[in-house]
Amino acid sequence: MDTRYFNRELSWLEFNQRVLDLAFSEELPLLERLKFLAITASNLDEFFQVRVGGLQALARSNSTWKDASGLSSTAQLGLIGERVTHMLESMDLCYMEQLAPALKQTGIRLLKPDQLNATQREHARDVFEKELKPVLSPIAVHDDEAFPVLQGLRLHLLLKVQRDTEAAFAVLPLGSQTHRFYAMPDEEANSFLLLEDLVSMHIDQLFLGYRIKECLPFRVTRSADMAVREKEAPDLLTGMRQVLKARKISEYVRVEFSAEAGPTTKTWLRKRLAVRDRDVHVTQALLQMRDLMEPATASDHSQLQYKPMPPLQPVSVDPGTSMFEAITHGDLLLCHPYESYSPVVRFVEEAADDPDVLAIKQILYRTSRNSPIVRALSRAAAQGKYVTALVELKARFDEARNIDWAQRLAQDGVHVVYGVKGYKTHAKICLVSRREGDGVRRYMHFGTGNYNEQTAQLYSDISYMTCDDELALDATDFFNAITGYSEPTEYMHLAPAPAQLRDRLLELISAEAERARQGQATRILAKVNSLVDPQLIEALYEASQAGVQIQLNVRGICCLRPGVTGMSENIRVTSIVGRYLEHARIICFHNGGRELLFISSADWMPRNLDKRIELLVPVEDKKCRKRLLGILQTYFADNEDARELHEDGSWSAVIQAEDVPRVQAQRALYKTIRREVQKLERLRPTTFEPHLPPGELL
Repeated sequence: MDTRYFNRELSWLEFNQRVLDLAFSEELPLLERLKFLAITASNLDEFFQVRVGGLQALARSNSTWKDASGLSSTAQLGLIGERVTHMLESMDLCYMEQLAPALKQTGIRLLKPDQLNATQREHARDVFEKELKPVLSPIAVHDDEAFPVLQGLRLHLLLKVQRDTEAAFAVLPLGSQTHRFYAMPDEEANSFLLLEDLVSMHIDQLFLGYRIKECLPFRVTRSADMAVREKEAPDLLTGMRQVLKARKISEYVRVEFSAEAGPTTKTWLRKRLAVRDRDVHVTQALLQMRDLMEPATASDHSQLQYKPMPPLQPVSVDPGTSMFEAITHGDLLLCHPYESYSPVVRFVEEAADDPDVLAIKQILYRTSRNSPIVRALSRAAAQGKYVTALVELKARFDEARNIDWAQRLAQDGVHVVYGVKGYKTHAKICLVSRREGDGVRRYMHFGTGNYNEQTAQLYSDISYMTCDDELALDATDFFNAITGYSEPTEYMHLAPAPAQLRDRLLELISAEAERARQGQATRILAKVNSLVDPQLIEALYEASQAGVQIQLNVRGICCLRPGVTGMSENIRVTSIVGRYLEHARIICFHNGGRELLFISSADWMPRNLDKRIELLVPVEDKKCRKRLLGILQTYFADNEDARELHEDGSWSAVIQAEDVPRVQAQRALYKTIRREVQKLERLRPTTFEPHLPPGELL
């Protein structure tokens, strides 16, 4: 086993543990803790769909492949099984011993059937007969026939029924359109009954003439680790549809039961689904904990949630000024979600409606369900503008939505490009060409996050808006390369993946190492979501050995082993998991005192650097550079939410001296921006009305 690297999958599980730790934190509002428990479960679902599904396929093929840490697929599956078992036990413990009792004390109760009073039993029967019985359809299971196709990540009931001496099995899918929590009449509390319990109470109505021997809730997880076979598919759209169909009948990678499941029934189902013992999980609490997001976000319990931090109107953008005028006046750097995403939406909407705009080119990776940006692109095309939208059909789990958007845009006259063959297009860029008095000027938006105004309220991201001529030339060449047949070129400023991004980072890291060898002051600061790429890790090790001081903030997976004498003693790795999902990629190289600052769409992973179209974007404007560096330094000053990675792979809270001020990065960023807005409000009270929260909220 290579001790230079942590295993990727185990590192991801440690990230999910940091999410789960927040569910245990008594310092957080109760419903926020419930939300973090739901997020932990949802994350684990995707981990099994994609990562475990892929490893199981490798193990079945008897592949000799090993990861960078030296582990085979079989060895990884064994270690994953041990770690996940412990995590599931912790999730059960968190819910049963902490959250459920605390919820009950606040008047939120999850009832079991034997706890219902007469009025509640009558209400439950009414709900079943009017809402559920008409839509539920049990499926008989015969030993001599193929097992019914089960939908992944959906609740089912497994039933053992008997008539006379004949026993049989049946499966009852509980559907995707049903609720999970059904309100029960209660004058003293907010009481709920789980869907599976409500159905189980009345299950005999669906099996007339049979006795119900067992009625057990369960769910399955199917593998989603499949890619478009682009060489075989007639086109990308057809290939993506084939993938979506294949997921519905892919291999089962996991089956989950509730605690009351008997060993005989569990074994019977496991064998019918061809699932191994280690991939059978039993929960003592409740299945499908991701559904806890529903009560966690209930609007009628705001006192149990975070105090509001509504997005603030950026001081650099006057709502009464057009976005083109604002960008012409000076480059804009926005910090979301603390600053509103509305300037980005306005940028595209104004481009759609401005008669002087000639063309809009944009990459859409993930969008909201009713996206104002997508509507603006359609409107622009209807007005005769030349609109190009590269819609990435391979955005995992958003494929169906993106197919729908792509077809609608094409019908509205937008020139739609269905991604780039062989790659996933993940760059975040919008290029607008506008006719002005001195010719055509190009305006750009570069981002670290998706063009989704809803997730922009939950994700921490950076937007950079500019009309710099040299960046405009690069952006034009970039779009020509990914939408047409233009050969990739050497860009003046942008560094795209897969052609140049890794090489540019390696060059910058190497330059810092060389300066350190010459006795100069050196430093590398980087904030990314994941660090997996062996080439970059080795370059960072080499820079550390040369004396470069390296600080990394890695939200999720980190395969680099910090603090090892003679290898990485000058590297410090921290991680922040908090109220908002840390999503921005920001990089700074000391560069002899004239810092080089970048934002990027790419994480430091082989898939991003080799298999995706990404962008590394330099921030040159003096004010924007200063602001971006301040944001980055705020993350490294965090000593409340931050956790530090140690050379043995463990994480712990950051230890600070008692006289060091306490800093929580997310709260500090919001407060800083709010002070800027309040200052501007005092200076321009009649022309500027910032969107401020009422009173003191932090």
